[in-house]
Amino acid sequence: MRLLVAALESEVVAFPAELEGFDRLITGPGKLPAAVNLTRALSAADYEEIVVVGTAGCIDPLLQGDLHEIAGAIQHDVTDPDGVVGQHLSLPARVGHDREGVVIATGDSFVDDAETVKLIRSLGAGLVDMETYAYFWVAAEFGVAIRVLKAVSDNAQDDAMTDWDAAVTACSHTLRERIRSDYGV
Repeated sequence: MRLLVAALESEVVAFPAELEGFDRLITGPGKLPAAVNLTRALSAADYEEIVVVGTAGCIDPLLQGDLHEIAGAIQHDVTDPDGVVGQHLSLPARVGHDREGVVIATGDSFVDDAETVKLIRSLGAGLVDMETYAYFWVAAEFGVAIRVLKAVSDNAQDDAMTDWDAAVTACSHTLRERIRSDYGV
């Protein structure tokens, strides 16, 4: 059995309520809800794979308007005692796996301005979201394989929230087609 994970119900609106071979988990937005709710799910049942689907803001123009496999995640909203942005006091700077894919920067705020995008881009990420670092971290702690698919919903700058609201349904359909193609359901 696999676990299909999304932060928000709107990100899986194109998916059937029941998907053969998958349980479903909606964690809520942000790193803490993502970590707590995924931990609860993994404590309650055994899964062969976690499949995360969701939306992401694009901060690399080469990644605009597409669906991406995520290889790793960093945190853009932490700073270590020496003032190094992206470095946490006790967590690894990057989590993920060795598959080919994009690095995403996770933080607890919705990114929608050019200055923040510039800072995050300097950390080496191409996309931004609010949960992926937590999903990778929890999956590793439980020793469960994880796959993260993110559809680009906005450019993470001016009017990004308006763009996200308008794009989330289209992103959900794109993600649904990928799951159908890759898993046959």
